[in-house]
Amino acid sequence: MISAPFFAAALATSVAAPLSAAPPPAPNIKEAIAQLPDIEIAPAGEIMIGTEDRYQRMTVPVTVEGQGPFRFMIDTGSQATVVTRRLSDQLELQPIGFATVVGMASRVSVQLVELNGLEFAARVFDNISAPMLEARHIGADGILGLDSLQDMRVMIDFRTETIAVDTAKELGGNKGYEIVVKARRKLGRLIITDAVIDGVRTAVIIDTGAQTSIGNMALRRKLRGRDQGPSSATDVNGETLVGSLGVARALQIQKMQLNNVLITFTDSPAFEALGLIKRPALILGMGSLRLFDRVAIDFESRRVLFDMPSDKGA
Repeated sequence: MISAPFFAAALATSVAAPLSAAPPPAPNIKEAIAQLPDIEIAPAGEIMIGTEDRYQRMTVPVTVEGQGPFRFMIDTGSQATVVTRRLSDQLELQPIGFATVVGMASRVSVQLVELNGLEFAARVFDNISAPMLEARHIGADGILGLDSLQDMRVMIDFRTETIAVDTAKELGGNKGYEIVVKARRKLGRLIITDAVIDGVRTAVIIDTGAQTSIGNMALRRKLRGRDQGPSSATDVNGETLVGSLGVARALQIQKMQLNNVLITFTDSPAFEALGLIKRPALILGMGSLRLFDRVAIDFESRRVLFDMPSDKGA
């Protein structure tokens, strides 16, 4: 049996405004709850797989040993590269053991398969131990996790609704990005350590595989705001997670500010795995990020870059 320290998460919905603007009215909580996606997060030491992403999903084409192309979702919150059972059967991938996939509310044992010849961005990856999930829980043929993204840049262009993976040079370097933030690496993830939420210094993790922002309980205690009511989501194993919904008035990262950020506060093994139980932390997802023209996560230089929309400014 093979076990590996893979790990991933899901998140975010929010409303943004320029730094100089006053915060708009709080979002409609009932509507926000209805839009919460399924979530799955795993602690280190157990296999974690990317989350089910039913909203605003963007994928890239990959080939496997010359076959394809297949559509893989890019998830900067998942440590593991994943294949669906359907794709595994099609490619006749060989089983190599089992691992525990931890959802936000449950744990299940899944089969690992050996994945070779995974090709994208002019690179080929071999000897990948890939957890196998059901296609209905992914919405794509597979997931590119952090084990396939190191030393590369992920660029999301919301103007054209596209996502790309390549070297920073091939993706145009840093030209056009108004905000460049240095981050530190933890379990493959890039963590922005100097963000401020309503006056509280907060660690922020950018997660392209999530739609709903998730805050830890340390952040919830510091904010001391009123709960907007319970929120619930069903994880990939069909179990229900219940959290407390809140709204942060402002999230600031250098010159950037997002207003009225909708956050689900809950105990999560994701924060424990990242060593972020005691300090305020937030996993920030696509719902907030799409308010920019472009966002780039550069794993080689450990930087996160933001291109502010021209009609909103910095």
